[in-house]
Order: sequence, then structure tokens, then C-alpha cells
Amino acid sequence: MARVLTGIQSSGRQHLGNILGAIRPAIELANDPKNEAFLFIADLHSLTTIKDANLRKENVLATAAAWLACGLDTDKVVFYRQSDIPQVTEMTWYLNCFTPYPMLANAHSFKDKSENLADVNAGLFIYPVLMACDILMYDANIVPVGKDQKQHLEMTRDIARSVNHQLKKEILVIPESKISEEVMVIPGTDGRKMSKSYNNFIDVFLPEKQLRKQVMGIVTDSTPMEEPKDPDACNAFALYSLLASESQIVEMRQNYLGGNYGYGHAKQAFFELILEEFAEERKRFDKLIAQPELIEKFLLEGAQKAKPVADDVLGRLKSAIGY
Repeated sequence: MARVLTGIQSSGRQHLGNILGAIRPAIELANDPKNEAFLFIADLHSLTTIKDANLRKENVLATAAAWLACGLDTDKVVFYRQSDIPQVTEMTWYLNCFTPYPMLANAHSFKDKSENLADVNAGLFIYPVLMACDILMYDANIVPVGKDQKQHLEMTRDIARSVNHQLKKEILVIPESKISEEVMVIPGTDGRKMSKSYNNFIDVFLPEKQLRKQVMGIVTDSTPMEEPKDPDACNAFALYSLLASESQIVEMRQNYLGGNYGYGHAKQAFFELILEEFAEERKRFDKLIAQPELIEKFLLEGAQKAKPVADDVLGRLKSAIGY
């Protein structure tokens, strides 16, 4: 049985891109009886940018609620909040002392902001070490990552090898990455990759009025309603196609090519499709958000399952170092 580990960012609410690109594939992996799955909410990582305590707590609850609403079974997965395992910060210090400066200076998370060093805090600089610790602390065998995270996984492997080599013991498990070439890149409302940082996302858990406003904000061209339109060049059509059936896609394509069909009609159809596709998930999400104590219960139960594994790995490392 392989131990699969996935970290979940909590820098904001989960959106359609997260659901299609990360949540559903991760839940499918977790449901595979061949895997032992660990899923955690990376709230310590979010502190590098979010200093507002209430906002950070709200983001964690909304993130957990989204995963649970989408069908995550806490009986099949160890689902926990990163900060509930304080061992991770202790182990991060030990790994820091085995991590060379040039490696961290070359990390994308640092280089992307290095032009203005006044905005770079120490937490952002050692971000890859905390990420490595998130993985190595649980003896993870497989880590599903996107192509943009491949560097961090390679750094994790390098850090683990360095520790094992310098201490002359196989203390840390060397994880393997799982990079799927089929992972969907979900377009945002402006055509770029859907991302909280671009503010171009669609939050399917919003109240209907707010959700419709986001959908109607999808960027389209100025082709008049009566004229035919190119579905393959339209962002609204691309987003609609992600959720629609084959017959619905064919019908929408005909609407575009036939003329007398406006982008507003296409966006309204997409809005209605979201309500249909995520009807049960929206109900479960609202119910969970209204009961934060229930979300806390799930997270704390997960932490209790994760702690013995963390204690074992941390104990092995400390003993080898001499503490």
C-alpha cells in the first residue's frame, strides 16, 4: 500500500479550478483501496501572506467545507490542519540546517518576489523547507503535484537525500512525484488559468446572486448577438464545456454558429449548469459552514491520526542528530 500525500492551500476559498483540477482527482486517489491517503490544509504556509487571524480561520473552514462537501470521506483519509501538528515546525528547523542557501535562493517562490526584497519575509524564503517537512514527516511515498510544483518536490527529495547521506542512515523516505499529463488547466473568467491571484475565479459555493455576477463577468468579444460566433475562441464556451454533456456541448456549438444567440445566453446557460452540477455540494457546503464546530471535529480527529506518524519520524530524526 502506497502512502499518498496532498497539501491544500488555504489562501482563499476553493473555486471551480480547484474542484476540477485538484479536489476531485485527490478524492479519487483517496478512494483507491491501494492507497493510504493523507490530506492536509496548509494554514502555516498561508501566514507568509495573510496576517489577519480571522481571515485565515475563515479560509481554513471554507477550504475544509469545500473538500467535505465534494465527497471527501474522512474514514478513508487522514484529513488534518497543518498547524494542529506542531511537530512540523520543529522538524522544519532541523531540515533548515541541512538545506543549502543556493537551493532556497533558486526556488520559484522566492525568485518570483526577489526583485523587491523588502516584501520577502523569512517564512517565504524557507517555504520550500516547510513544504519538504510536510511530506517527509509522514513517510509519504507518492505526492501528486502540478507541473508548477515539480521544483518543490525535487527540492524535498534533495533535502531527504542530504539528511540520509550526512547522517549515514536511511532516516527519511524519498518520495516520488505523480505528475499527470492529463490534469486539466481550468480557464478563468478572463481566459488565463483560473487563480485567486488573478481574481478571475468562479466560486461555485457562493449564494446564487453573487455566483451569477461572477459568471456574467466572463470576458467575451463584442460580436453582435445576431451574428454567428466562434465557439472555439470563446471563453464562455470553454468553461461551459467543462461541465456539460456531449449533447449539451453539441447544442451550444450549434447555437454559436447559428447566430441570434448572445454571449449573455451562453453565460446564463453556464450559470444554470453550475447550479445543477453542484446542487448537492452547495447544500452540504452551506450546512457545514453553518456548523464550524463539526468541521473542527473532522480536522482534530484527523490530527489525532496524523500525530503518531509525525512523532515516529521526528523521533527517528532527532535520535540520529543526537537530540
